[in-house]
Amino acid sequence: MAKTLQEKILVTASELFYSQGIRATGVEAIAKAANTTKMSLYKYFPSKDALVLAFLRKRDEDFRSWFVAQVDAKAADPKDKLLAIFDVIGEWIDIPEFRGCAFINASAEFPLEGNPVHQLSAEFYDKFRHYIADLAGQCGAKSPESLALQLSLLVEGAIVSEQMKRHSGAAEQGKLAAIMLIEGSLLKVGV
Repeated sequence: MAKTLQEKILVTASELFYSQGIRATGVEAIAKAANTTKMSLYKYFPSKDALVLAFLRKRDEDFRSWFVAQVDAKAADPKDKLLAIFDVIGEWIDIPEFRGCAFINASAEFPLEGNPVHQLSAEFYDKFRHYIADLAGQCGAKSPESLALQLSLLVEGAIVSEQMKRHSGAAEQGKLAAIMLIEGSLLKVGV
């Protein structure tokens, strides 16, 4: 199926932003790689900022759909899904194209909280924590939001650790820590 020029520009920009960084990737390089002109690019995306935001929105949608499907394929029980999160993250960070989390990378490049890029990145992790909190609540965790924050910190730490040093085993270690956190959270329910 042929992509529209707008889709081609967005896919090309996404690949370059993820592999090279947002600030390091110019509009001219994107247009050239997409085999189009800057004028055509600006027809669909009035500014580089608009293109960056479109990249992050698409990444959010695609990654969350893929991620939830992967977790669901590995486990049916909510507690098992919480642990499957680390298996999915482990598989993702093990691919050769892994360059870290696009949202962590983007927020590092745009550190001011009021920046729309930073805000979209923060929203991604808010949604991620909500997903985990929902699973934690289904497990009967005493404080699903607290457990979700703890597990999310393990995931984020594993991602950054792997980005800094490949084959670090961070996802596996994160899963071991998650087991203790989940068990501790569920034990408190019966106390």
